[in-house]
Amino acid sequence: MARTADSRPRSADAVIGRTPPAVVLDGAALAGSPLLTDGTVDAVAVPVAPAGPGDEGVQPRPGSAQAAARYGVDLAEIAERVHLTGAAGEAYVLQLPRPVGSAVVLPWSDLPPRLVLVGVGDGTPGDLRRAGAALARATRGLGRVVTTLGAHRGQSASDQATAARALTEGFLLAAYTPPTAATKSSPETPPAELVLLERDGGRAGAAVEAGRVAAQATWLARDLATTPSSTKNPAWMADQAVRLATAAGLDVDVRGPRELEAGGFGGILAVGAGSASPPRLVTVTYTPSTGGRGAGVRHVVLVGKGITYDTGGLSIKPREAMVPMKTDMTGAAVALATVLGAAQAGVGHQVTAVLPLAENHFGGASYRPGDVLRLFGGTTVEIANTDAEGRLVLADALAWADATLDPDVVIDVATLTGAATLGLGKQHAALYGTDDDLVAALADAGERSGELAWHMPLVDEYEEAVRSDVADLRHVPSDKHIGGGSITAALFLRHFVGQRRWAHLDIAGPARATADRHEVTEGATGFGARLLLQYLTDLT
Repeated sequence: MARTADSRPRSADAVIGRTPPAVVLDGAALAGSPLLTDGTVDAVAVPVAPAGPGDEGVQPRPGSAQAAARYGVDLAEIAERVHLTGAAGEAYVLQLPRPVGSAVVLPWSDLPPRLVLVGVGDGTPGDLRRAGAALARATRGLGRVVTTLGAHRGQSASDQATAARALTEGFLLAAYTPPTAATKSSPETPPAELVLLERDGGRAGAAVEAGRVAAQATWLARDLATTPSSTKNPAWMADQAVRLATAAGLDVDVRGPRELEAGGFGGILAVGAGSASPPRLVTVTYTPSTGGRGAGVRHVVLVGKGITYDTGGLSIKPREAMVPMKTDMTGAAVALATVLGAAQAGVGHQVTAVLPLAENHFGGASYRPGDVLRLFGGTTVEIANTDAEGRLVLADALAWADATLDPDVVIDVATLTGAATLGLGKQHAALYGTDDDLVAALADAGERSGELAWHMPLVDEYEEAVRSDVADLRHVPSDKHIGGGSITAALFLRHFVGQRRWAHLDIAGPARATADRHEVTEGATGFGARLLLQYLTDLT
């Protein structure tokens, strides 16, 4: 049964959980589609591909030749003139002039006023995701857009479905615009509807819906992470979880400071002690229609780091490093979005999101370097750096999940260490785990979803980094010569998962982007939601 968190309602609530634009299927070929002349379409998008051996110029793909004939325009010449190569993610919008005077009739007078040439590369899922993203950006502010991108005569039903999903995901992910508090101008809105021509409604329809669910989960994670911390505190995040989970018919529970104190959650309480906004622990559970833990049904627990703002505490960050720290709760946003997406998709496994929420501020009650904390279950931890707070709230939540939820699989996701970003850059998450099959499944889900994760080692020789002389564990290394900060953080977390199959996703790099790039948008990226949904869908 849900218990609401004690915070006042805020106007930002209305934009959290927005619905992306519609994507619909139409079996008609471009040449015969009545949509082209009914006045409802703002743009027609057709694919072009790179020149192959012996070819000159970009190559047409389904719909390109029909569009050229219908409009009476040499699209190959236009592509050459604007230097299109057909590479995935290229796009050019041809704005067609309207006639002056009633006596002038142009070949395209009764057709949509824009033609969009979009590069599809080799037509792989990754290329089509990029093509869909390019189309979304090229058609911002328009209404209905029709396209033959991803269509291919003679495709198998499976290949057609894969192409439709990739195109849908790329389009919807790049169509995202962050919520704004601006009172004057607002950014251009995404297209209202994308119509995929030459598609049947069978497997392709299911694939489009799966792509829409994955994209909507990413939108939610981005919205939550983008919300400024002047609005977003632990109580607000708990409210959003209650509101969204209740609307989806999921079980949700919120523990406030008194319950955390009574339960012995020393890490969450210490991290949140310096803030005027007390911490929370939220759980959201989806149970499949089969009714629970039947044969073949797994219980997957997702633990997401939920630091709603991170000053570093007494080990305070430089100003520049604080600017993006409203997104330090991305792990919790991803876990929440994933359990909601699992419910939408009807995943056949039980999924529980565990969200430890705190604001790492500083004040008279702040925890200090040198303190010893007692975490859930009794493990004592020596504190060396209050800016390594994420692993403390995760440790509490992981230990609690192990002791009380009886999970088959535990996965935590967190913007945890700068070391992961230094080692892997901005496009790969660092992936650790105690079970090779679990790690392989998550890495494969990353490849299929386009959210890449690189398997990193849990180096046992580095275990000395988390040893303490005054407590059971030290949460950051005492010996700076060991290095491997992302590895030692994972080793610390491993102490709190018991014997469970466990994986850790450090998303500090790909969770934030400094510019739009294909399906990734500037700011909070929502990285991890699609990867985890793919994993849950594939899990047997």
